[in-house]
Amino acid sequence: MASVNAPAGTLIREWRQRRHLSQLELASRADVSTRHLSYIETGRSRPTSAMVMRLCDFLEVPLREQNQVLLAAGHAPAHPELQLSDPPMAEANAALETILRGHLPYPALVVDRHWELVAANDAAYAFLDGIDADLLEPPINVVRLSVHPRGLGGRLANLQEWRAHLAERLRHEYDASGDPELGALLAEVSEGGVEPVTSSALVVPMDLRMPDGNVLSFISTTTVFGTPREVTLSELAIEAFYPADEATRAYLQSRPLA
Repeated sequence: MASVNAPAGTLIREWRQRRHLSQLELASRADVSTRHLSYIETGRSRPTSAMVMRLCDFLEVPLREQNQVLLAAGHAPAHPELQLSDPPMAEANAALETILRGHLPYPALVVDRHWELVAANDAAYAFLDGIDADLLEPPINVVRLSVHPRGLGGRLANLQEWRAHLAERLRHEYDASGDPELGALLAEVSEGGVEPVTSSALVVPMDLRMPDGNVLSFISTTTVFGTPREVTLSELAIEAFYPADEATRAYLQSRPLA
């Protein structure tokens, strides 16, 4: 992606190319002339804020990057960016806490756009006992923690399969966003090569060895806010883990969390 100081037209062109669209295809979808779109991309015409938003909508540009294009075009950002601790975010915080608490006794956590840990329930934190302290220094990167040999990676019975699964997710997210930090994380996870998943299972599990010798198997789901118009909320994801077999379910339901 272009630097944050790139002209608006350059940013729009790079997003169009990332979405594998020609000028004609984007112009047709956005109901603008190909000539006008060409003028915008080359800097011969400065797009209005409405035009920027229209093009970004058809290009599925994330909210943070939409603000970047608007600023580059000389317009005010359209989407606010708040901290979770800010008063307007109270209801969103309450929703996250309700989901995390309601998922017990199964682990669940909230991550941001770079897979850094935002919050987790007690079941998730319980699996961090004995993890190298350096890996638990904030900000905690969940992807790095899950594959590092001194993190959960040293306890995974199917580390290579899980690493391949994470690499696939990161590649998809990087292709969609162009975020350089995701690109760096993808390179880190893929270092040394990643073997493709060949299992016939419908869902890739995470098989975690416990200190008592049990191996717990989890499948995961991802939940996001449905219609966010604020940057921080648009970048949050809830990763909820469910038992992949009855033995794991029974183990977790019988295990005290405190």
